[in-house]
Formats: sequence, structure tokens, C-alpha cells
Amino acid sequence: MPTKHHKRQARGLVEELELRVRAGSPVCETEIQSVREFLQQRDFSRASDYFSRLGQVRDWIEARPDTGQREKRNYGGKAAGCWMQVQSIYDHVILSTCHQGDFNTRTGRIKISHRFNRAGRIDFVELKFLRSLQPGLDGAIRKLLLVQDYQNRPNDWYEAEAFALRVLPRELVLVHGDVFRSPREEILAWLVNLGHWSAENLLGDLRASPANGCVPGAEGNSDQLCLEAILSDEVALPILEQAEGLECAVESDAPESVIVRYVRK
Repeated sequence: MPTKHHKRQARGLVEELELRVRAGSPVCETEIQSVREFLQQRDFSRASDYFSRLGQVRDWIEARPDTGQREKRNYGGKAAGCWMQVQSIYDHVILSTCHQGDFNTRTGRIKISHRFNRAGRIDFVELKFLRSLQPGLDGAIRKLLLVQDYQNRPNDWYEAEAFALRVLPRELVLVHGDVFRSPREEILAWLVNLGHWSAENLLGDLRASPANGCVPGAEGNSDQLCLEAILSDEVALPILEQAEGLECAVESDAPESVIVRYVRK
């Protein structure tokens, strides 16, 4: 059963989507699906009001006439030694990296996504099991860390409470083989900073030379632009430039409750 803390988080996530769609701000399907996954992970009933409100948000989007606002842009290619995807969405960016490898004779592949706000601060860290190390999880999504009430915080916040997944997926060894040898607080800080380091590596590669995969339709996605085009994106580039200059520390006072505190390099 969801706790009171989970219910507060769910209310904030759903209300953010409702406020944005009523104000005419773009809301994409992946954001609706992300909130739905959050509800499912916390065992909210399918009959819950939150699920019906998500359905209403989708109905509002489909019924709303085109306002001519800037559409979501999707970039992909290989940079800094791995495949990266950048989604530029109105006032935030989602930066994703794919990782694969073998563990205990099994092959796994995951996608880790970091959502950054307009000032380059983290909103959440999410993991998708592209090929899980255990049966039945392929395609599942887990919020590893979620900043509480991120939609109502000042963009340049310095310190925030966040929810952290109690049991982190063992697939993180595909990113760093010794990750679980570190204390939990260091692992969570590493998870957040992984996004900031990826932003730094991505921009460094793009500034130095064109990225690989600069062909429309790479990875079978005909709508995906090449990574190099990010350098002219008026939303994504400023956000990534701020994100690359930040690092954080994490303090934990409970299994699922942490404090994220930013420090500049």
C-alpha cells in the first residue's frame, strides 16, 4: 500500500501535469507514462483517482487545438563512448545514456535518464530495463531518485529533499562494476552526478568534433536528430551548459528520504 509520503508525491506529480496542460504548456506522453510508472511501483490501486486524472490529462491534450508552441526535439547518437539521447522539451531536458555488459553469465542493457530543469538542476533519475538481468523486468522503469515537489521549486535551488528507491537495481553494475562497494549516500550522489558528467562529456565531444550517428533515422527512429544539432537548440544547450558545471552531495536520514545538496566545481 502507498504511504502518506508516496501519496503526497503522487499528488504533486499529477497536479503539475494538470496545471501545465490547463495553462497550455506542452506535456508529452513520456511524462504521463513516467507518472503512471511511479504509481504502479508504489502499488496505487488501478481504481485510484490519480490514474483517472492522468487519463483526463491525456484527453485534454488530445482535445486541445495546436497552439504553435515549440515541439519536443529528440536527438541521438554516440558520444563519450556510449549511445546518448537528449530530449529537449519546452523548459527542461532529459539526457539518457545506454549501458550494457555481462554479469554472472547474463547480458544486460539499461537506459539511465536524468531530467534537468531550466537551471541544470536534477528533477529525477530514472532507469529503464532494456534487457534485465532477471526475467520479467524487460521494459520496466524505476525512479531511482526523485526530487520532492520539483515542479514548484526555484530553478536554481541549492538543497532539496528527495525520494530514493530503497533497493537499487543490480543492473547498475553495468555502469560501474564496483558500485555497490560504496556507501548508499555515495551511490546516490554518483547517480545524480552521472547525469552532470554525461552533460559535460557530451558537450565536450560536440565542441571538439562532430558526433557519430549524425544521420536522421539512427537507431530506427526517423524523427531523431543528430546530437551535433544540440549546439543550435535554444532550450537544450543552455540547460546542458549549466548542468555540466554542477555536482552534488547526498545525505540520507531514512531509507527512502535523502537530501540533495549542490556544489559548484
